[in-house]
Amino acid sequence: MKHILFIAIGLIATPSIAQEENQNILPKEIQIKTAVLPAPEADKAGAMVYGYNASGEFVVLREGSNNLVCIGDNPNKEGINVSCYSAKLEPFMARGRELTAEGKDFKEKKEIRGAEVASGKLRMPKEPSMTYIYYGKDENYDKSTGELKDGQFRYVIYTPFATPESTGLPIKPHAKGMPWLMDPGTHRAHIMIGPFN
Repeated sequence: MKHILFIAIGLIATPSIAQEENQNILPKEIQIKTAVLPAPEADKAGAMVYGYNASGEFVVLREGSNNLVCIGDNPNKEGINVSCYSAKLEPFMARGRELTAEGKDFKEKKEIRGAEVASGKLRMPKEPSMTYIYYGKDENYDKSTGELKDGQFRYVIYTPFATPESTGLPIKPHAKGMPWLMDPGTHRAHIMIGPFN
């Protein structure tokens, strides 16, 4: 199973895929159907969707009309992993993808975006901003319909600079599925809710 710790979620997608692997790219309609699986039912039809074109490039598959952005599954990574997030997070997520394309690792991306947030160059939303993630195994995925059986949800609520004191949340979960605060006090502070400890 591909890494389930999304966080950021630059983590969400790889900007391009090698030419020789393009046979893995599914039709646009199937990619879109899969990408919106995590979204609330009422928001699926209007979400903006990123995925892959026939050349393996990471592109916009569908423009959106609401406040959600969805990221299609990377066909060259093990497992199925799709996510949708508040459009207010798009500058942060897009910058993460840019840095990934430049070859920056997780630590470098964290430091660069942190400095850009501190300088005002990169803006984080002031209100809590939601991310929905749905993931599962390749063998449970139907490429002809875009459906994933026995998938699991994970939820991430970005709350920049939140702390245990400001939220009342612990920095580690002490029961399965309970919310907890990751990266407290930083621009990346977020509440994690998922089927794991």
